[in-house]
Amino acid sequence: ILSGLVGSEMCIRDRVQALQSVGYFADRRLATAVFLALQLQRPLLLEGEPGVGKTALAKALSEVLSRSLIRLQCYDGLEQREALYEWNYAAQLLHMRAAEGQGGADMAQVEREVYQDRYLIRRPLLQALQAPAPGAVLLIDEVDRADEPFEAFLLEYLGEYQVSIPEIGTVRATATPVTLLTSNRTRDLHDAVKRRCLYHWLDYPERCLLYTSPSPRDQRG
Repeated sequence: ILSGLVGSEMCIRDRVQALQSVGYFADRRLATAVFLALQLQRPLLLEGEPGVGKTALAKALSEVLSRSLIRLQCYDGLEQREALYEWNYAAQLLHMRAAEGQGGADMAQVEREVYQDRYLIRRPLLQALQAPAPGAVLLIDEVDRADEPFEAFLLEYLGEYQVSIPEIGTVRATATPVTLLTSNRTRDLHDAVKRRCLYHWLDYPERCLLYTSPSPRDQRG
């Protein structure tokens, strides 16, 4: 048990140093939350006032982990199709008209064809699930600005890293995304969202928190 605790302490210290190397200064509590989220493959919910570094943490993690950053900016009235997927209706219509023009087309077959992968427009959630290894960092930013039905929609993704598309079926993560949700606490989030995430309250830092890529001079020490 002791060796495990020592190992975890070293990993947390390494995480602090890694974030500092890309210009993000995290205290031990925040680094511990990040460490646990990565180890347990759980979403991390960050709440705090605007400007405390919630969004910047996702950017820093994408650099440290060498993963692409995918951002879903939430707002009042955000719809599922804007977060998950849409069909390219114009291309689908062209396909159907071309099939009809050939004559004798099996319309049931044509309908199946228009719901193929090539007609699918991927939005942030689906992009994150289908990102190749090592996966993506998904930032669901200012989730408190979205409405409660959208929170309910997120539960499947947050709990199982999968989504359901009626025409295709269940889409599961190719590589588990590192998922961060941020909230300025303009309203309370539903308990079901909180239960699926690790939680951390991010306060104003004691020292100036900067997120800037280290300059060549800094790297030379």
